[in-house]
Amino acid sequence: MNDSIQLTGIAWDHSRALPPLVAASQRYEELNPGRRICWDKRSLNEFGHMPIDVLADHFDFIVIDHPWAGFCFARDLVHDLRPIISMENWERLRSSFIGSSFESYLYEEKLLAIPIDAATPTPSWRPDLMRKHNQEPPQNWDELLSLADRGLATMPGFPPDLFLNWSMLLEALQARPFTRRDQIADTDPAHEAMDLLKRLSEKMPESIYESNPIRLAEQMTQTDEIAYCAFAYSYGNYSRPSFVEHPLSYGGLVSLNADTALRSIIGGTGLSITKHCTDIETALDFALFCASAEVQKGVYAYSGGQPAHREAWDDPALDSLSNQFFSGSRVAHEQAIVRPRYDGYVPHQEAAGKSLQSYLRNEITRGAAWEDINDNYRRSLSVAL
Repeated sequence: MNDSIQLTGIAWDHSRALPPLVAASQRYEELNPGRRICWDKRSLNEFGHMPIDVLADHFDFIVIDHPWAGFCFARDLVHDLRPIISMENWERLRSSFIGSSFESYLYEEKLLAIPIDAATPTPSWRPDLMRKHNQEPPQNWDELLSLADRGLATMPGFPPDLFLNWSMLLEALQARPFTRRDQIADTDPAHEAMDLLKRLSEKMPESIYESNPIRLAEQMTQTDEIAYCAFAYSYGNYSRPSFVEHPLSYGGLVSLNADTALRSIIGGTGLSITKHCTDIETALDFALFCASAEVQKGVYAYSGGQPAHREAWDDPALDSLSNQFFSGSRVAHEQAIVRPRYDGYVPHQEAAGKSLQSYLRNEITRGAAWEDINDNYRRSLSVAL
């Protein structure tokens, strides 16, 4: 290695994202004199949907979500990490992370990123407000509807969040999503999933359509307007008394009915090394360091991170620090479903979410929304041809 090396990376703009990376980088620099890892940030929406080809020309690392795999590999934007990871490290990584966190980055035998963060939509609630209203967290869809009809429950209505929650329902209703090319799923269960979301949203305020998971978590912990959130991507920071005045509790997903448990759609992030990077050895060394058990359950987690490593999720001290976030939401994270990763998928979930949003807001009919979703789905598939 050279005597002086500086690498740059970009994350998204939140206390769960940037501070733990900065802290891990600082410790790495202390252990490896002459190495510097510098971080920039972008908004959550830009993180999820802004094309990353420009970023790949300017940064050595991109904190990335797994649906970008097809886009990145089709354009040769990032390194396939599989050939450059030793067999020993490969076997260790495969068994180290919660749920499908590692597998989600393995696409067509190529590894997009090394996991550092685990997340999936899970319920969250204010225990004090639930007690005030004499409510227990709902266990099934009917109980959830009852809570929503009383004005006590919400969900994120941002287009991609709507699409992913619809996808969760498609799986539960055995609609076979993404298994055919002519339409996104089987028609009848897909319509039923649309109607379930529409019914759930009926008594929710119009503001949900401008709310992503961060905005809802901030609203829930800063005001007394919302007691329960049905499903939003987990942000364990908001369960920590050291982070917010009114901490949230996190738990498992409701059942759709007596026979059908819901499984949400995995999120989380990994460290991807771009083709811009000229020191692959140092970059990979840092990525492995950041994803290690010692860092994940240590400086990364204690700096506000939401680790992906299983040992962090097993740590009773971290569970206590986070008001039982890890134990409460563990089943949802372990059972979460991996999204499609083909080139063209990411803009599809945004566009399809807008069609769902229009249907829930009574701006278009269910038939029109279904037609729009399928038209967009077929266009998204054509990108990868």
